[in-house]
Amino acid sequence: MPVFETVTVTVADHVATVRLNRPEKMNAMNLAMWHDIRRAFDYIDALPEARVAVLEGEGRAFTSGIDLQMMMGLSSQIQSDCDGRMRESLRRVILDLQDTLTSLERCRKPVLAAVHGACVGGGIDLITCADMRYCSADAWFSIKEIDIGMTADVGTLQRLPKLIGEGMVRELAYTGRKFDAAEAKDVRLVNRVFESPEALRDGVRAIAAEIAAKAPLAVRGVKEMITYARDHTVADGLNYNATWNAAMLMSADLQEAMMAGMAKRTPQFRD
Repeated sequence: MPVFETVTVTVADHVATVRLNRPEKMNAMNLAMWHDIRRAFDYIDALPEARVAVLEGEGRAFTSGIDLQMMMGLSSQIQSDCDGRMRESLRRVILDLQDTLTSLERCRKPVLAAVHGACVGGGIDLITCADMRYCSADAWFSIKEIDIGMTADVGTLQRLPKLIGEGMVRELAYTGRKFDAAEAKDVRLVNRVFESPEALRDGVRAIAAEIAAKAPLAVRGVKEMITYARDHTVADGLNYNATWNAAMLMSADLQEAMMAGMAKRTPQFRD
């Protein structure tokens, strides 16, 4: 396992848990954390025994968003005596941050985000990349970038409209207002609200365990198909689905599932 500075990664019973781990800073996303998140999900993607991933935060909040000290340090990072080259460097930084969050989508294993406390700014960008989102009753959310005079640029404005609809995204992004767990559930940002952070953790782990018990190759195929369908026509999606199953359907997973069903036993799948 790689060594991480700002997150912890554990794997048990086929479920990988990635925990943002800067509790003294409310898990503010500094440059090290951006790098750690990508490395963590690249690692989970490649690890056969990890079938599902849970993303959560240590301490009293999920994340307070991008670390403002990191933002303030960008000037020195992109400095050049050529204005064009400086702007190109800034664009490359933004693209790299976008790629960090896309690593959650790129990971073949389903990612379940478990949000408690604050989920602000970059935290919204982060959870929109997850397959599913859950929260505790104390959770609150804000697309905060507008309040620091910037346009959110690492995924919220691209992914969130496909989750909750364009009208609500416009309201939340233009105003930056806080919205609570009940509203997050009402607009379908989260699948379920749990009574407490402890109940959230237990509940999400139970869901993850249920997914981990299914045929791994089929689960990976479901993620691939749904993510592809989001950005393509129905015809394109059906064509890709046919191609995928032509390649992957005749698997050991299929045989084990059918044999277990006939024998009325729990199937045991290889990683």
